[in-house]
Amino acid sequence: MAKAKRRRPMAEINVVPYIDVMLVLLVIFMVAAPLMTQGIKVDLPDASSGPLQVDQNEPTLVVSIKADSSYYMNVGDEEEPVELALVAERVRRIILANPEIKVLVEGDESLNYGQMINLMNVLQTAGAKSVGLITEPPSS
Repeated sequence: MAKAKRRRPMAEINVVPYIDVMLVLLVIFMVAAPLMTQGIKVDLPDASSGPLQVDQNEPTLVVSIKADSSYYMNVGDEEEPVELALVAERVRRIILANPEIKVLVEGDESLNYGQMINLMNVLQTAGAKSVGLITEPPSS
């Protein structure tokens, strides 16, 4: 009787299916990443200023003003405009809860200077120690 060939266990892993899955996931994340932007769409003015050092774990409050003079905050429902008096009250409460929070203003470049100063004055009256402005770097 002929001796039957013994099958030895195969010690190779077929990685082709793993590469296919990885490439599909890569395409999904590349398509989904631009859709995950947050905030209000504001046409920011260009300025050649240095970036503000903000730690990702450090809390930041952003108040936005659109071209139609409507105010938005990055807390709660961002898509709903907020009256200026309500902005002051909410900022006061947030600062009382967290005195070290950074307050930033994001304003449309078509706004007049007085509206921005008025908002910054309201924020400082509400207790913000300093108010920063968000700008876009100049396009070259």
